[in-house]
Amino acid sequence: MAGDIVPIELGITEGNTFTLWAPRWREGDDEWEAFLGLEEDLYGFSSVAELVAFIRSGTDNDLVEHPAWNTVVGLKADELEPAEGNSYDLIAVPELASEDPTPEVIAKLEDVLEIVRIIGEVCELTAITKFFNGNPILGAVTTGTRNFVGKDGAELWERIGTLIDKRWDDVIDAIDAVITTPEVDSEAVSVAEAEILAAASAEDEDEPDDDVELVEGDDTVDDDDDDTADEEDDLDDDDDEIDEDDFWGSVGIDPIQIITSAGEFFSLRCYLDDDPVFLGKNGKIFVFGSKRALERFLADENEHDLSAVSTFEEIQIAATDGSLEIDVYDDNVYVLPGLTDDIADGPRRIDRRQLELAVELLTDAADFADDDSVAEALGSTTPLGWFVNYALNPDPKRMAPSAPFDNESEAWRALEHEFETRLEKKRD
Repeated sequence: MAGDIVPIELGITEGNTFTLWAPRWREGDDEWEAFLGLEEDLYGFSSVAELVAFIRSGTDNDLVEHPAWNTVVGLKADELEPAEGNSYDLIAVPELASEDPTPEVIAKLEDVLEIVRIIGEVCELTAITKFFNGNPILGAVTTGTRNFVGKDGAELWERIGTLIDKRWDDVIDAIDAVITTPEVDSEAVSVAEAEILAAASAEDEDEPDDDVELVEGDDTVDDDDDDTADEEDDLDDDDDEIDEDDFWGSVGIDPIQIITSAGEFFSLRCYLDDDPVFLGKNGKIFVFGSKRALERFLADENEHDLSAVSTFEEIQIAATDGSLEIDVYDDNVYVLPGLTDDIADGPRRIDRRQLELAVELLTDAADFADDDSVAEALGSTTPLGWFVNYALNPDPKRMAPSAPFDNESEAWRALEHEFETRLEKKRD
């Protein structure tokens, strides 16, 4: 399950076009994947500024029901520029397939083939689905360089290159035909362009000037030292203000939110000498169905492992006098549903951030219970450990895990089930 909407750039016949891609996400029991567009049209724009203008226009499209759409609408224009890894040159694919099968070339080709395959599925483009379904040798690209070693490997690579050379024009034609560009307000485009230019200028100003020379001299050094001291005092003052305002940061204990197949829960966690300590006891994590229920629990005298933390008394006082607010930072929100199915689909389709956070939570919970089972299951020698490590640290020079991923998916499901048994739901 992916919770984001990703800006991407596609190199097509008419030039580069910018659009949005929503990797797989779930709503209840339904699973979706979409691009910016409406019905049979995939919307593409010749510049990021035009894309931004459309997003802000409020025009209906297939992504408006996505959970992250409102977040996208509120982004700054420069934040909608595609990351380097989200730029796909479709026109250059035949040339890419004619190069030697180095790890870098294979990784680039795999990325482009994957996004094209997804476009074909989402937009129901028969030419593309036939291209992939009728040519299973294309799957060899997803497993890295090992399929292209030696004479047989060279022949396989040549066959793939020949196939792409003959059939790729049909693929490009199908995508060209589905891409349309809605009209956008010229003033809104100008505003977005100005934002992008301003952001670029600010970034340039932030870069250090290598040509600046330091002027030596006692008076100058003294003045600089005084100025530096003043600046440091100001920074210290700022830090003090931040610490005063950040209650949870000052006590060193964090509220966390856990979303499982059974529902949404809240709890607390801190680290003592890098060891995780949850609101719980005997390896069980106390969880609550609402922030209010958690606050009421914290106001009472209850026995749990966080009671031994020196700053916990401050939390209890705040909960008692009604001033406590349960604020959960994004890095402390853990979403487990959907990962089992996503692992079955392979490392290229998974939401890396969601997986990273889930691994952190499951590992911390096991450590809290003095249980090595998670560490062992995610060890580098296990199929699941290899899968997770590759998904979180992709490297074209490494051998990618090979499909099918049913065993890895089931191993992850078992870890999730074991984690859920560690949760002790308290009454609201």
